[in-house]
Amino acid sequence: MRHGNNVRKFGRTASQRQALLKGLMLALIAHGKIQTTDAKAKELRPAIEKMITKANVGTLASRRLVISRLYNLTSEANKLIDEIAPKYKGQSGGYTRITKLPRRAGDASKMAIIEFI
Repeated sequence: MRHGNNVRKFGRTASQRQALLKGLMLALIAHGKIQTTDAKAKELRPAIEKMITKANVGTLASRRLVISRLYNLTSEANKLIDEIAPKYKGQSGGYTRITKLPRRAGDASKMAIIEFI
C-alpha cells in the first residue's frame, strides 16, 4: 500500500527524477514561466518555493546551498538570489502560480503553465 507516500515517480529512478526537477527549476528561473505537464508542475512548485525561501535568507551559507542545488550554475543561481528572491522578501510562500491548459494533442496529457507571480 502507498499510504503516506506522496511523491510522483514519473516512471523514473530517484536520480532521474531529481535531474528532471533540477532541469525544470533551471528553465523556470531562466524564462520566468514554463509549459509542462500538470503533474510535473505540481511537483516543481514546492521545490522552487523552497529554493526561493532559502535564497531570501541572504547568508553566505544559503547562497552556497542554492548554487550547489542548481548544478553549480552560478548565473541561474545569481539570478534567483539577486533578482527573483528579493521580489518576495516579505512573503512567506506562494511565489508561483499554476494555470491549467487544454490537454495535449498527441497523448491527451493534462498541461499547465507554472510561472512566478
